[in-house]
Amino acid sequence: MKRIGVVVVLVLAFCGLSDSIYLAQHEAANTPLLCNVNNLSGCNVVATSQYAHLFGISLAEYGVIFYAFVFLVAALELVIFDRLLRRILQVASLVGVAASLYLTSIELFVLHALCIYCLASACIALLIFIFACLIEPLRKKV
Repeated sequence: MKRIGVVVVLVLAFCGLSDSIYLAQHEAANTPLLCNVNNLSGCNVVATSQYAHLFGISLAEYGVIFYAFVFLVAALELVIFDRLLRRILQVASLVGVAASLYLTSIELFVLHALCIYCLASACIALLIFIFACLIEPLRKKV
């Protein structure tokens, strides 16, 4: 079961990486994002806001780094099968979920706009965290 969970994390990390690369490419090319899904058309509002950068680096680029790191750790875990790597996955995914919650709250309460790509990334980060916790329980059974 652990192997299946790690493979799911690997696939989710690839999906998150694809999402982040798409956003980073559009920002680098300075082209508008295509998004009009069920009234979630605030992608360009979110992408061009002052909150879209941290320390001069695009949040999409942070997403690429985050998902590439998770992908790499999950791939290593498949080969090495190490408890430390599973713990690193848990910590990294917790950081991803916390960042996603913060950024989604910025979208909702400050910008009053929702981005479908950002919400997809938040869902992917949450699913990675859930599967990372299922792979290696936080407590050992007595």
